[in-house]
Amino acid sequence: MNGVGGARPPKREAKEPLWAQVLADLRRRLADGEFADAFPGEHALVEEYRVSRHTVRESLRRLRGEGVVTANRGRRPRVVGPDEIEQPVGVLYSLFNSVEAAGLEQRSVVRTLDVRADGVIAARLGLEESTPLVYLERLRMAGSAPLALDRVWLPEHLAAPLLEVDFRHTALYDEYARRCGVRVTGGQEHIRAVLPYPGERWLLDLAPDAAAFAIERLGCSRGQPVEWRHTVVRGDRFVITANLAPNDAYRLGLTPRS
Repeated sequence: MNGVGGARPPKREAKEPLWAQVLADLRRRLADGEFADAFPGEHALVEEYRVSRHTVRESLRRLRGEGVVTANRGRRPRVVGPDEIEQPVGVLYSLFNSVEAAGLEQRSVVRTLDVRADGVIAARLGLEESTPLVYLERLRMAGSAPLALDRVWLPEHLAAPLLEVDFRHTALYDEYARRCGVRVTGGQEHIRAVLPYPGERWLLDLAPDAAAFAIERLGCSRGQPVEWRHTVVRGDRFVITANLAPNDAYRLGLTPRS
């Protein structure tokens, strides 16, 4: 028999501890959008699941650790909306550092790390088409949710030591500098809105009609290309900002004012 509000009270004879069963059911209800208006307080959850306050608190502690709900002392827990990762234009940024600066755990699921040839990418790096390249593909996570699908190509003669790196929780630029002596100091970046391919949508947990940002970056060190990167970022979690200032001609009154 279900509890109040769609709750499924835990089975005390089950092998899983009570808090784990309550946690699993809360995740189910969150996924179903049951708490869109408000998340129940501790007392309400105790009544719904017919368990102790300690059990409820342990389940909520796990949800807080996952970044799903938040609760200040003396206040009812609330569902956390998608955190936005803010990136300024005109500066070189690290997605790893930006995620951690937002107070979220940054980790990656490494899908591929190998050496391959790609004539198109090699040409973009100013290399012969047959030049071997280190290829790294990661699903970038921000907290418990996917943020970006990141694909990077690097010249193998520079980046070979990176083949030994565990990229699940480290920044590429940090490892590139530390292990290879290559510091990415500038380059060019192009950002456009796209509808991701089905495989990308599935990895990023996006709806079929959800748009994303495609970011292409040519990273340079001392004026020489050392990185080509293609990143698909969830549009609901990535914000581009710019500081605007009047140009010199406008400030000098050399252009008409509208």
